[in-house]
Amino acid sequence: MAKRAAPEVNAGSMADIAFLLLIFFLVTTTIETDSGINRKLPPTDEIVDPPIIKERNIFTVVVNKDNRLLVEEDIMELSELRQAAMDFLDNGGGTDEEACNYCQGKKDPSSSDNPEKAIISLKNDRETSYKVYIAVQNELVAAYNDLRDREFARLNPMAGLSYTEAQKRYNDPRTASTEKANLKPKLDEVKAMYPQKLSEAEPSKTN
Repeated sequence: MAKRAAPEVNAGSMADIAFLLLIFFLVTTTIETDSGINRKLPPTDEIVDPPIIKERNIFTVVVNKDNRLLVEEDIMELSELRQAAMDFLDNGGGTDEEACNYCQGKKDPSSSDNPEKAIISLKNDRETSYKVYIAVQNELVAAYNDLRDREFARLNPMAGLSYTEAQKRYNDPRTASTEKANLKPKLDEVKAMYPQKLSEAEPSKTN
């Protein structure tokens, strides 16, 4: 009895199918971009006459080698840092040309004059854990974002978005250019009201 020949599978088009699938997944897949921590390095040019910064306009935050938080030389829990930073930024203690007409703080003359003058100074130890360092960074940035959320909602009551949501939509590459053009001036206005001035000092070396 003659052997029956095994049926052959035509694999000639498999390469084309695989190539088409590869193109499909490349086109439809969205790659998340990690923007990292938004910080600006100091300019390389020397400043001949550096601006005079009043001590009350500087909010000092120190993280020591034991991961303890010192705010204005007082021990503070991480859970309290955001509100303390907001109180400083929103104080509005300035008068005349330095007055802040949208600040809702206590207007304490010993604290910041206005958000434009207010600077948060962060310093950590070389032995500070990375986890604590990032947690402190997150709380300080959240203080700015919470204040920006408040003003964005006040200035744009019909937008139906918070500042952080609007910023996320603006940064999304899938957002239409017309929507981005509409969001940009609104975002810029709120950023100017509460500019993020977060200064990081050189970490101290543990003896």
